[in-house]
Amino acid sequence: MRTPPRPVDIAAVFPELTAYARTTTRLHPRPGEPGVHDSSVGGPLLWPADEPWPVCSDPHAAVDPDDLVSVEDERLRRRILKEAWGETGFTDEIRARLEALDDRAPTAIPAEVPLLAVAQLYARDVPDLKPPEGADLLQVLWCPFDHEDEMYCPAVTLKWRRSADVGRPLAEQPEPEVAGSDNYVPERCVVHPEQLVEYQYSDFLPPELAQRIEEWEEETDSTYFYGLSVAQGWKVGGWSNWNLTDPYPMACACGSELDLLLKIDSGEWDGEQHWRTEDHEELEDANPAKVTIGRGYGLWIFVCPVSHDHPHQLSMQ
Repeated sequence: MRTPPRPVDIAAVFPELTAYARTTTRLHPRPGEPGVHDSSVGGPLLWPADEPWPVCSDPHAAVDPDDLVSVEDERLRRRILKEAWGETGFTDEIRARLEALDDRAPTAIPAEVPLLAVAQLYARDVPDLKPPEGADLLQVLWCPFDHEDEMYCPAVTLKWRRSADVGRPLAEQPEPEVAGSDNYVPERCVVHPEQLVEYQYSDFLPPELAQRIEEWEEETDSTYFYGLSVAQGWKVGGWSNWNLTDPYPMACACGSELDLLLKIDSGEWDGEQHWRTEDHEELEDANPAKVTIGRGYGLWIFVCPVSHDHPHQLSMQ
């Protein structure tokens, strides 16, 4: 689960870029059975047994009833499909089991929705995590429905912890019965963190440098934006890109410029296969975590460098 060397050492071509370099940690989620003491995507959290599980009672954006899914049934559907794509094929029994799941699809949204575990990251595994003082664990949860005030994305909750403070973990962790889309139900994945170097999004480079890079791209048929600057896939830290909207300020109410904490992506690489991982032939598709944001975008989570108590902000790009 590694990133092949970039086709061009862009910092060797443009040494000025070293001033705009940052490290990031690609997470490379792959289906597995993580435990509460593991870094994971969609896995169980190291959650104290005596701490209430968070819920969402905020208004949700309008959702087509046909898009509603049972979280439990969605996990079962994936297991059935994996069986069908394996040795059994799509037998009459397999089709009947899938049809039975469709027949019992939910039609209503509960007033109170338990949050769904999205990621758990230990600082020991993710060098770019940068937790607040005294913490070593980040837990990410979301309400699996679109929220108007969150750009019609799931509403995200961040929880920082000191793992040693958790005595007895919560054994039976709540999950929502219903999700607004199967795209918001992460596959349970182990992660394979990999740290690498990124370079600033081109719109934020000095204009003269950005112009020279653009001319170099035309001459060499290379692509700084897609293949050489900001990595694709789930990642922690590093730079953000702005491929859906024009760049806009990500600033805290305290006046500080926000830092990228986490990118939740709709796949490991794009249709042109930039940033494709070395194990691509072993994967069913380029989206092992089974999460899709919008029409295949990423959900970027930014935090304040002054205090993790300040509200985080989201961008969909």
